[in-house]
Amino acid sequence: MLDNRRTVIGSSRTRKHLGYLAAALATCTLAGGCSTHHPPPISSSELQQAETFPYYRIYWVGRRFANQSLTAADGQKSYNSTIGDSVYYGDCVKGKGIIATGTCTLPLQVTTVIYRLHSNATLGAQRNTIIRGVPATIYEGGKAIELYSGRLAIDIFSNSPARALLAASQLRPLNAPGSGSAALAPPVFCPGLTGSPTGPLRALLDHLPGHVCHMPGALLGPKEPSTPSE
Repeated sequence: MLDNRRTVIGSSRTRKHLGYLAAALATCTLAGGCSTHHPPPISSSELQQAETFPYYRIYWVGRRFANQSLTAADGQKSYNSTIGDSVYYGDCVKGKGIIATGTCTLPLQVTTVIYRLHSNATLGAQRNTIIRGVPATIYEGGKAIELYSGRLAIDIFSNSPARALLAASQLRPLNAPGSGSAALAPPVFCPGLTGSPTGPLRALLDHLPGHVCHMPGALLGPKEPSTPSE
């Protein structure tokens, strides 16, 4: 099953989003090419579109991140329910068609999308953990993180594992009040994690609202057998 996240960095994400990238490349071609450049910080009008996004909470890490300015945001006009809504930090921004070109790699993209049930098996090597009090999956060698909160998946794509983790620790709503350090709201769905989670992560999943990971159709693997007492 194809994932519903936007891809701009990393080979496995590229494989999953060939259709979107083809459309973005076509847009760039019509516009006269997508050359690497250094965009200015986001305009007040564009930021306002994101601040008034009406459908659900979208997440960001503020106007600046790791010495990089927020340079673009999708907002309502550019919203695609399949891909979600994104904010972008740093270089390589070409409107909504955002692509890593040449040696330029986007320092950070945060995409918020309504979660649709799927398996994470297509993400390749990954590990599951807890970040900000919610289940999360780290993949692409640590450069990509997906957190699960409410009815949403929050995807972080960065050019280094350290930046990805830093961004996860600073996530906060852009279009609603919220803290950049408090625990996120638990997901109301059972995320399609690979493997059989154990320890604190398993306990967290077992106690999600409505015990959703115990419902028929949940993709969560079976519990590890308990060790018999001596």
